[in-house]
Amino acid sequence: TQKNGGSLPAALRISVERLAAAAVLIDGWGLPYFSINASGNISVRPYGVDTLPHQEIDLMKVVKKASDLKSAGGLGLPLPLIVRFPDVLRNRLHSLQAAFDCAIRSYGYDGHYQGVYPVKCNQDRFVVEDIVEFGSPFRFGLEAGSKPELLLAMSCLTKGSPEAFLVCNGYKDEEYVALALVARKLDLNTVIVLEQEEELDVVVEVSRALGVLPVIGLRAKLRTKHSGHFGSTSGEKGKFGLTTMQILSVARKLQQMEMLDCLQLLHFHIGSQIPSTALLSDGVGEAAQIYCELARLGAGMRVIDIGGGLGIDYDGSHSSGSDMSVGYGLDEYAATVVEAIRRACDKKYVRHPVICSESGRALVSQHSVLVFEAISSTSLHSAPPRPDLAYLVEGLGEEARADYRNLMAAAVRGDCDTCLLYVDQLKRRSVDQFKDGSLGLEHLAAVDDLCALVAKAMCVSDSVRAYHVNLSLFTSIPDFWAIGQLFPILPIHRLDQRPAVNGVLLDLTCDSDGKMDKFIGGSPTLPLHEFGGVVGAGRRNGEGYYLGMFLGGAYQEALGGLHNLFGGPSVVRVSQVDGPHCFAVTRAVPGPSCADVLRAMQHEPELMFQALKRRAEECMVVGACAGAGADAVACGLAHAFNSMPYLVSAGCAAFVEAADGGGVLVMNNAEDDEDDVEEHRHYGGSDDNSAAMCSAACSDEDEEWDLYAAA
Repeated sequence: TQKNGGSLPAALRISVERLAAAAVLIDGWGLPYFSINASGNISVRPYGVDTLPHQEIDLMKVVKKASDLKSAGGLGLPLPLIVRFPDVLRNRLHSLQAAFDCAIRSYGYDGHYQGVYPVKCNQDRFVVEDIVEFGSPFRFGLEAGSKPELLLAMSCLTKGSPEAFLVCNGYKDEEYVALALVARKLDLNTVIVLEQEEELDVVVEVSRALGVLPVIGLRAKLRTKHSGHFGSTSGEKGKFGLTTMQILSVARKLQQMEMLDCLQLLHFHIGSQIPSTALLSDGVGEAAQIYCELARLGAGMRVIDIGGGLGIDYDGSHSSGSDMSVGYGLDEYAATVVEAIRRACDKKYVRHPVICSESGRALVSQHSVLVFEAISSTSLHSAPPRPDLAYLVEGLGEEARADYRNLMAAAVRGDCDTCLLYVDQLKRRSVDQFKDGSLGLEHLAAVDDLCALVAKAMCVSDSVRAYHVNLSLFTSIPDFWAIGQLFPILPIHRLDQRPAVNGVLLDLTCDSDGKMDKFIGGSPTLPLHEFGGVVGAGRRNGEGYYLGMFLGGAYQEALGGLHNLFGGPSVVRVSQVDGPHCFAVTRAVPGPSCADVLRAMQHEPELMFQALKRRAEECMVVGACAGAGADAVACGLAHAFNSMPYLVSAGCAAFVEAADGGGVLVMNNAEDDEDDVEEHRHYGGSDDNSAAMCSAACSDEDEEWDLYAAA
């Protein structure tokens, strides 16, 4: 800088400016966990604001480690890919606990905070186990809303704090209640929350049969209403909870049965993504009054469960005016809750309760990133070739010719509005002629080219490019399709380069809804970099073009379906470690194979494989190499059943090769087979012990399927 008169060199200055512009976008929603490093790649800061520079993880290096062939030191995992960062999850949990601890000290609150994680947000085994482990010092527990969720919560909490809550929500039958009471027999701190008044009779009957005294909670249906999309479960007409009349009825029944001391928890839920602390304070204050009244009636009240609602700022606007953002942070949220409960309890001379929350979205959203690759791109409005005007006019009818002449005259005058009028008329008349059979396909194409050329000359064409991505929107980002939820999406590399294209994203499914044309900020396009090519050959300088969807760690995996039989992504868990590469892959699991997704729809892949193999043998009975040809086809079929449903890049694809007069499917090599690498640790870079994960040869895979089917 000093040598250049106090200013940066021009090339470096431009690079810095581009990085700064990209950083402004990511700073809104990404802090404190995501930033852009000097290489123009997304950098993950696993410890939030406490992350040191040498601890930052380059996301692009993680993707390269996961997706590179095993012969190149990678793990050979197909994309799409979910990258989990348990260190981020730990930091989120610690930050939430710290926010409540600080508020409790500041307001002189006599109780403590003891949260639970609602497993419906992400039921992945390792996510739940991590939360139990990381939260054990804070007595952090779990919330379940169904029998399978209750079973997994019971199992996980055997390794957690003995004081951790197991909150049982959702509709209940005798089996659910019995399971919850068995959990109490196992010394788990279980609370059965009544969603309906009639559930009380079931709880009492089953508890007497099992000889277990229940701990009971009530879910209150508040008057406070959240007006956004996520507030549909709040207010007097909400789906869940008991009215004030029903709450009093339950309390009186318990009193008559001399079980009022079993009523110890009040639960409520204003709605997910609570936009403002004003709404939060209103709802918590109302619930705290109900809590105090139940205590006055003699209930053994000791816990107030404020439910979920702690929001995520998806669009980075820090505003309370949309479902995509919230106008507060963790500290403000905790302070609002503590202050509202303290004020109500002090006014009624009620002991301060334990504060419990079910903050699932706020815990797990940031901990994972969905990475997917653009496989090809096409311009939605490509530059048209110059049409042969004489040939074009020759095939047009009289009215269309008149439109053509008027269009040319308006173009010469530079009359844009008139040009567009005749462009529309000419196209409509030409299509009518084509439908009648009086205009050929070549003429129709020439009309389209002319109209596009005129639109471009008049500067009204929109240079939007469609990027085809190796992803199923319905499987991996279902909330976008279902409720219009927006997530931050951007390239994970090349962010030091100026985006040259406005693009939309098209997924692999045969569905017109498999399209992303709305992004953070309401834009119909996403700024992207130049990219060209066809499937498997669309790489630039040997490197693919990778995008990431951020803040999607809650709900997306559980809600995703199997549209077109595209299954879930591959998954890696990445932890920060000291060393030259900053990270270690502690778990790597390929996504469901074609056989897996077929089996999920009641098909039997083993029998399917045997039937196709027999057909191959029957169709190739002639010729000296017939047996080899049938074996090659069987090998290709085995590979297809064992592969993920998504597209593969040219470097690891199976290919069709002509042999002995017929095309047969032959394995390119064995390096793309997915092995079970779950128990190995793989460090960033190519110097890891990846030789231990060599994949089976094609013949071995074929034998494997034969043996499996025979069994």
